Amino acid sequence: MRNLVVVGVTGTSAGLAAVRMAAREAVSRGGQLRVVHAFTWPSHGPPGAGLDYDDARRAATQVVGEAVATAQRSTPGVRVTGQLVDGLPDRVLLRLSRTAELLVLGDDDLATTSWLPPSSVLVQTVARSWCPVLVARGPRPPRGVVLAAVDGSSNGMRALRHAAAESRRRKIAVEVVHVVREYGGRHEELGRQVLAEAAAVAPQARTRLLAGRPGPTLVLASRRGRVILLGTRGAHEGLLGSVAREVLHRSACPSVFVHGRSTPSPPAQRSPTRATALT
Repeated sequence: MRNLVVVGVTGTSAGLAAVRMAAREAVSRGGQLRVVHAFTWPSHGPPGAGLDYDDARRAATQVVGEAVATAQRSTPGVRVTGQLVDGLPDRVLLRLSRTAELLVLGDDDLATTSWLPPSSVLVQTVARSWCPVLVARGPRPPRGVVLAAVDGSSNGMRALRHAAAESRRRKIAVEVVHVVREYGGRHEELGRQVLAEAAAVAPQARTRLLAGRPGPTLVLASRRGRVILLGTRGAHEGLLGSVAREVLHRSACPSVFVHGRSTPSPPAQRSPTRATALT
């Protein structure tokens, strides 16, 4: 479906904040919003055989209904449908990302946690999605520029082109940032070259050279952004790189992780241990 925005919901306030952002994204794209809640029942008995299952299924349906109503209230005119999908959350999201233009997830208070489990649904989805993933932050749309983090790689330039398109659509400025170890000498020279290449791709963008550790430095830069965009690939195919993990964990503004592969790696095998939703 053209211009489809998919948002995964959990029944949390962070999930509803993601719904509100996703609704605005769908309208701005002239597309449709699909609200999705993944439901997994670990019982070995037949589905629906017990009252516990029925109660859990009813609660999951209510999560979808509340999210659809939130989208309609927050963004009049949004075209929205709700869907309760059986399956493990990351697998559900990855499957839906095949046909989506954008996948939106809530941050579920990431900044209050000390670390990101590699097997978490959020990390797995951000790392392996077929389409860009927007991780919402906070209850209101933030102010600021569109930030594009580049590192000289093809993935970084792909994120920059996506940022330039976002800048045009949102009618706000785009700023390209590159982080070097330190100012001066060879580090700065190479960094200026990366920014020059970026300026050739997006001549309307401002460029800024920053010094420090890439992850924390980009997190600090995110304080002045409306959204920050970057590529996702680390040293190992299918895993989330250390810089992307840092931005995912600590960014002060919504973050978009832009993908460059045509197919994602298969998710890690997991067995359900409880009735679960997107987390």
